[in-house]
Amino acid sequence: MNDRKKIIFTGGGTLGSVTPLLAVAAVIRRADPRTDLVWIGTGSGPESRLVREAGMEFQAVSSGKFRRYLSGENFLDLFRILRGFGEAWILLGRLRAGVVVSAGGFVAVPVVWAAALRRIPVHIHQMDIGPGLANRLSAPFAASVSVALQKSLADFPRQHPVWTGNPVRPELFTGSAEEARRLFGLVAGVPTVLILGGGTGATGLNSLVRAAVPALTPACQIIHLTGKGKATGEVAADRYHEIEFLTGEIRHAYAVADLVVTRAGMGALTELAALGKPTIIVPMPASHQEDNAAFYGREAGVPVVDERQVGPDGFAAQILMLLRSRERLASIGQSLARLNDPAAAAKLADLILKLLRRRSGAFL
Repeated sequence: MNDRKKIIFTGGGTLGSVTPLLAVAAVIRRADPRTDLVWIGTGSGPESRLVREAGMEFQAVSSGKFRRYLSGENFLDLFRILRGFGEAWILLGRLRAGVVVSAGGFVAVPVVWAAALRRIPVHIHQMDIGPGLANRLSAPFAASVSVALQKSLADFPRQHPVWTGNPVRPELFTGSAEEARRLFGLVAGVPTVLILGGGTGATGLNSLVRAAVPALTPACQIIHLTGKGKATGEVAADRYHEIEFLTGEIRHAYAVADLVVTRAGMGALTELAALGKPTIIVPMPASHQEDNAAFYGREAGVPVVDERQVGPDGFAAQILMLLRSRERLASIGQSLARLNDPAAAAKLADLILKLLRRRSGAFL
């Protein structure tokens, strides 16, 4: 087999940079099963389980976090990043990579840098409204760039980006509400609220949800995904179900949900748009997520809640108000669905395979 027919995906620490690329990997695997797919991520993040369940080889490298503020950890993380670069350099050589693909995430930066130094073509996918620091540091080394939103084309003028939309994993469309009720101990006929704390958890949102449970559970049942290591067990209520993390079962949680409350990571928002799920967005304060939330609020009329300004009672009141209006729920879901591009994964896969063909010097 041509050892250049190997695609390396990289990203992690959180799931926002992971799930869209898994959708692309599935398209590539169907297009050419002979192409080897490998993921390089973090050793401690939530992505390893998800990647392995998708049937991909997983490798971990050291990584530091890129902070835009002063912190003593910045000094230590500089050495972690340099170590990650060295590990990525060795790993990419051993794997004989043909193409490296990143959608952001701090672990991806040393992998992209090592690929560029080895003259391995790099593809960067930009999901958020504005490019994060990881993609800003990676884009100068990219052979090609794609963006989830048309507005983002102007952010990469030198790379001539392509507007593809944001990919969604096809298995998400196979969820079963009946299976969800069995898995999570839910009651039929009671409205269900799914709350997504993110792959690594969102402390502020998690605290807000727990404080609002007494006001919510008389009217609905809650599946609360807290994030890895963030479940506390401190709230005991018959209709409250606290779970740290879901992989394949998330499709059933989506299927049973009458309303979803989520952070504003573009991966989660894209999945909810594809499924047409009524949604409330609680963006991470003072982050790029506020821009994402504002876009979805403006374009689809999705309610956006500032966790710094709403207390548990006000938060619960917004959820209950929506649950009482089936028309409003349907309107939000339909508006979100119009923002989804079902061909996004195929478009992105095509760009990556073109890079691979140029690298290998042969048509697949």
